[in-house]
Amino acid sequence: MTQRAVLAGGCFWGMQDLIRKMPGVNQTRVGYSGGDVPNATYRNHGTHAEAIEIEFDPEQISYRELLEFFFQIHDPTTRNQQGNDRGTSYRSAIYYVDESQRQVAVDTIADLDAAGIWPGKVVTEVEPVGDFWEAEPEHQDYLERVPQGYTCHFIRPDWVLPNRG
Repeated sequence: MTQRAVLAGGCFWGMQDLIRKMPGVNQTRVGYSGGDVPNATYRNHGTHAEAIEIEFDPEQISYRELLEFFFQIHDPTTRNQQGNDRGTSYRSAIYYVDESQRQVAVDTIADLDAAGIWPGKVVTEVEPVGDFWEAEPEHQDYLERVPQGYTCHFIRPDWVLPNRG
């Protein structure tokens, strides 16, 4: 049985491109979440963040492992910004679907802050999931269609939590 995760960490193209390649991730789609505009679009998404919806198999990848990778591919210490992208659309957020996901998110953030290997304290919002408005077709799978397209997401090998024994 699959589970759902909704994450925001800046421009959704780069996040989708990296997360979709993880073992256990069955499907991804980009869109808008965490805001105030119904039927959000690229041109009118109000206070929504650019987000990614992930369908994953918890037998192959845990929610914690998914979050640890999420924190490795974007900078969770910059408020409303990823690279050159600035504004609330580019904030770092975890939209949890149940209490278990909320607790994993809070614990993961506490471990990140305690590890001290990120450039500052984590500012990622942890909020209950709300509506997810799917982005327009031209934004889905963008970096697969335009391999040299813009992204500010990359794997940071030095931003890995130490094994917890």
